[in-house]
Amino acid sequence: MSSRMLVIVALAAVVSVSGSPIWAQGRGTPGPLPAGQTNDPFPQPIVRDQGVITVTLREFASLPDIAGVAARMMTLVEEPATRRLFVSDMRGPLYAVSADGKTVTPYLDISDPKWGVAVQSQGRERGMQSFVLHPQFAQAGTPGFGKLYTYTDTSNQTPAPDFTTPNASSTHDTVLLEWTAKTPGAATYDGGAPRELIRLRQPFANHNGGAIAFNSTARPGTADFGLLYIGIADGGSGGDPMTLAQNLGSAFGKIFRIDPLGRNGRGGKYGIPAANPFVSTAEALPEIFAYGVRNAQRFAWDARNGAMFMSDIGQNIVEEVSPVTVGANLGWNVWEGSFRFVSREAVITEAPRTDPKVTYPIVEWGQLDPVLLPNNSSASVGVVVYRSTTIPQLNGRLLFGDMPSGELFHVSADELPKGGQDPIRRVLFVTAAGAAPRTFLEIVQEKNRAQGKPIAARADLRFDANAAGQIFLLNKADGTIRVIER
Repeated sequence: MSSRMLVIVALAAVVSVSGSPIWAQGRGTPGPLPAGQTNDPFPQPIVRDQGVITVTLREFASLPDIAGVAARMMTLVEEPATRRLFVSDMRGPLYAVSADGKTVTPYLDISDPKWGVAVQSQGRERGMQSFVLHPQFAQAGTPGFGKLYTYTDTSNQTPAPDFTTPNASSTHDTVLLEWTAKTPGAATYDGGAPRELIRLRQPFANHNGGAIAFNSTARPGTADFGLLYIGIADGGSGGDPMTLAQNLGSAFGKIFRIDPLGRNGRGGKYGIPAANPFVSTAEALPEIFAYGVRNAQRFAWDARNGAMFMSDIGQNIVEEVSPVTVGANLGWNVWEGSFRFVSREAVITEAPRTDPKVTYPIVEWGQLDPVLLPNNSSASVGVVVYRSTTIPQLNGRLLFGDMPSGELFHVSADELPKGGQDPIRRVLFVTAAGAAPRTFLEIVQEKNRAQGKPIAARADLRFDANAAGQIFLLNKADGTIRVIER
């Protein structure tokens, strides 16, 4: 038996922190699969020791606990005019962090009862999913002055939804809100209640949203400037049971592109860009930019050529990072990565990547890969196209990660792979001169010990970059923001 097969057999006996084996947690069954199906479609594991890039990681700032529980950090955004950073906690607080990391100030708490948002933050997947500043946030006299956007799960289901599903019941809503600060440079938010742009009625408790972002390469006067991209997951449960991601008449399983300052969209609350691909397609939603998405976590644009990328969480077999173009079909739930989707237990190995109408991943990896142990789950997160000499060893690399294990990976941004996990290489961290390189999870666990907190079993990695080429790593276990240095 090969060493690869020995690893996979051993996985069946691995016990998770919850006390049940991997197979018992929906990752597959121990019995044989039909011919042509597999739960591990990549015959060679991710290379552990070749092509590793080592960087220095230092602590930058700390966010406060809430009721003794570490901040559940999700998104970091830089405000260009002041260089201060904004960082979100899934439970509702939004913090302003000075450019040197020495000052952390509560900026806005969207869970404050006076706003009426009623943030639903139970479990790992619900809460404030994402936020972003309008690119004109600090530019007085412009339409986007003072405006920021939050994408949030809420238990308040009183208002009628803009988009729903055929499911007979629902668990909560996800809302896109616009906030307008009177003085954007102020230490704390000084505006009024938010304006609701979009409300989605969620049929299940998981897959509740995703990323929102403006195209970082779009400049004033260009067609894409000020247009907001919204990742809408497939509605949850497992396997997209209502086949929403491929349905152009449904909002779920899509990437929307809207003009948040426009008024020709649904209810006059936002605008529909004329260049959206399905504006003239019967029965299709004009907000759709791309479809076939499962659970989009991050968007990124390459400053060199404007190319767009997305990290999308897989079902139980394949994680992926994919290119996104206007009108693209990313494949879900017909495909999971490069392979025909079957179920939580398997994909079909025959005839991968054979539909010319589907946009397949540039890189993907198997959830059972040994490098992801000791975690018993996997989720694609990222992505950053790094074009800076601030960290020279990362220049020209496309960075992405695995959320639970905290692994940070890299591939060439100039010679993009064409699927599979063979090109994937690791990024490891040193925290002191002469120290041995470590994983991000190991560093978080060391901090937990120093804090006297429970030792994290997973990293819940998120990361974002600023204009100066610094990369900041977030997690949900120790409240510490870290920055990558040379």
